[in-house]
Amino acid sequence: MPAKLGTVSRWKNSEKVTRFMSSKSHSLTQTSAQSLVPKQLEERIRAIKILIVDDDYHMRKVVRTMLSAIGVREIYDVNDGMAGLQAIRTIIPDVVILDWEMPHVNGAEFVRTVRSPETFPFPQVPIIVLTGHGERSCVVNAMQLGANEYLLKPVSTKALFDRLIAVLAKPRPIVKNGNYYGPAPRRSGPEVNQSEADSIYAEMVEVERQNQNDNAQKNADDIIMI
Repeated sequence: MPAKLGTVSRWKNSEKVTRFMSSKSHSLTQTSAQSLVPKQLEERIRAIKILIVDDDYHMRKVVRTMLSAIGVREIYDVNDGMAGLQAIRTIIPDVVILDWEMPHVNGAEFVRTVRSPETFPFPQVPIIVLTGHGERSCVVNAMQLGANEYLLKPVSTKALFDRLIAVLAKPRPIVKNGNYYGPAPRRSGPEVNQSEADSIYAEMVEVERQNQNDNAQKNADDIIMI
């Protein structure tokens, strides 16, 4: 089972994560997953390019499956942060889905590099962090570095789709304030502060609670069917 939020919450066994996520993604048929997509967004979803940056091959495969299920056709993946930075330069993706803990170039270094308009060619690319770390400090760090959204593994197809829509259909303007360069805070204020990060953290907790409820309901349905 996943580590609890608010603690040192990292999946110790990546195979356990991918097995759990695979069961959730495969429980959705192609038709039911695509039903998440409003008609007016179907063409947009088919046209976008998404880059997955994660050092776990099986995790990349699961996320690919989820994205394909909702209609994304152009999906790229790389297995480390350095390759991810190069891929942004060559692919120019519409969205990056980023793991946080990786060797060589980790998630924090990756976001910091991308959100450097003086040195990086595509500093405005939306970044969705997808990680096994649910500590508040990690969420705060990601937001203050310029990540757009934050999701906790294991993630449902719906939660992933909702965050994609948030960065594509309802994008926040990119702002620069002091050392901060990234999406404008959702709350009033010139920069991402503790209140803003707490708001993101609260959303993540709610998504995780909903995932757990959905999984509990699925288990109950399976028992009834047996």
